[in-house]
Amino acid sequence: METKPAIEASLVQQFVGNAHGDLDRVKELLAQEPALINACWDWGGGDFETALGAASHMGRRDIAEFLLENGARLDLFAAAMLGKLDIVKATLDAFPEAIRTPGPHGIPLIAHAKAGGEDAKEVLELLENAVSKTS
Repeated sequence: METKPAIEASLVQQFVGNAHGDLDRVKELLAQEPALINACWDWGGGDFETALGAASHMGRRDIAEFLLENGARLDLFAAAMLGKLDIVKATLDAFPEAIRTPGPHGIPLIAHAKAGGEDAKEVLELLENAVSKTS
């Protein structure tokens, strides 16, 4: 398999940074460099974040769905924000400790569900019940 050169670091940082809230810029950058879709930025100290991770903790469903439609790898945090109850439940059934795994910037899973608003209400209830059982 041919090894491709690394994506320019500043481009990765722009892509992930803009995924916190600027859908138009995310679209522009992805059109410029399609390999950005799963690129990851290290904000320091191992705080790694993808564009999907950024959109997820900010509750930006529009950006998250655009990224997923273009090949982003779905993760538990995005599933929680998007209200994907079956995915979150199955993951926690298989790996119960995942409820304690922090997301980008140390943001907990339950905060991602809160960021999802009404669409993630059932996921939030599931997580609140799970947390109360382990407290």
